[in-house]
Amino acid sequence: MYFSQNKKYQYLYFILLTTISFLNGGNSNILIQINFILWGALFLYCLNNKNYCTHLRFFLSDNKKSIFLFIIFLLYIVFQIIQFPPSILKFFSIEKYLYLNLLDYKLNSAISFSPSNTFFQFLNFISIFISLLIFKMIFYKRIHIVRFYFFLSLLGTFHSIFAVLIYLNGNPELFLLKNPYKDSATGFFVNRTVFSVFMMICFISSLEYMKIIDKKYKLGEDLFFSKIYIRIFTVFIAIAIITSFSKLGNFLMLITVVLYFLNNQFYSENKNIAFGYILLFIILFDILFMSYFFGSTKLVQRFAFLTEDFSLGDTNKFSRLEIIKFGLFEIKNFLFFGYGLGGFEYLFKLKFLQMSNLFANHAHSSLIEFIGELGIIGFLIFILSFIKIFFKKINYNFNFFMLITFTIIILVFDFSLHVPINQILITSFFLLTINKNLFFNPYHQSG
Repeated sequence: MYFSQNKKYQYLYFILLTTISFLNGGNSNILIQINFILWGALFLYCLNNKNYCTHLRFFLSDNKKSIFLFIIFLLYIVFQIIQFPPSILKFFSIEKYLYLNLLDYKLNSAISFSPSNTFFQFLNFISIFISLLIFKMIFYKRIHIVRFYFFLSLLGTFHSIFAVLIYLNGNPELFLLKNPYKDSATGFFVNRTVFSVFMMICFISSLEYMKIIDKKYKLGEDLFFSKIYIRIFTVFIAIAIITSFSKLGNFLMLITVVLYFLNNQFYSENKNIAFGYILLFIILFDILFMSYFFGSTKLVQRFAFLTEDFSLGDTNKFSRLEIIKFGLFEIKNFLFFGYGLGGFEYLFKLKFLQMSNLFANHAHSSLIEFIGELGIIGFLIFILSFIKIFFKKINYNFNFFMLITFTIIILVFDFSLHVPINQILITSFFLLTINKNLFFNPYHQSG
């Protein structure tokens, strides 16, 4: 089988993403190091291609200010792990200074409550940036984007089949897989909401691929079987999201399907009747599937993600909202410079010593946690590095609004965007929705 040069690079990219998805989304310090090495190696390999170097120079030239601000942001993360004497630390983080005084600790210390975790997050942000550079280098035609959508749809289908099969067998421990959720499908992921968010990204890819295939089919291309299997893929992915029993994941799927349906029926210039039918089918299938297998009472309960309890014992329960409130309260104590990326777990243990560390590693709100970790100064630098996309009218389309809605819900109510695989895929999707004029003919078949 002949592979064009573009396909070789793109398939290496796909293999790397697949590997990360099989390893809990790259969500550990060891995996972050491995991701950094692998993304760096792929980036250096891509630099051997002159065309890709041209694409890279164009992208860097077109986004000088944003990249400059992002570099400042990276330096800010380094600043959080610099060891300061107590007299200087007092200026940057009075709260940590007081903690150290209670411990009678007189040595130098960093702003971050966990300098090692902050360093690994520094590597993680570099990896995300490198992955985006690679994406812009090797996916530069519409046919490449279609290939990317198909890959995520196929990957999501594989994950869904594996997760549901394991779930139906009681989620036994397999190899390195230790699933704390015996009554939820999570597959290769430890957390069901992280899994459902990853599956939602694959679900959106399936819908986008379906729209493109239907449009090409109308133009006379022989894509009948593609129309069939992409619909099968979409149903499998939907089943995985449903059986994850992640309240946020199920809510996101409902919102996504409704938004796509409304856009197709009322706002799209070329209404796709077949696409509208498949969206209705997903909604009906969801309702019937849940009612038949799990009872009608779960139809509404699974969307109430704010009331989800995290059991820490028979008499000690904390809801998602209470943990978010804790993270919000702590922002004022570390207002300007934060408590360091990855430092929430240690802060949580200091404040709640009587609790286990089962849910101590995240605030269950990525937005609250990012603000707390970075402080107002660091968070503003980060926002400024990409804020220009909101000032270009060309970026305002359905996909952009849908992704903004999708991202805001996750940022406010869950920590899934602290997981590398979701960070990489969400940022890649935003690249697809902006500056579409940079791509070539959507039906160009070479490459």
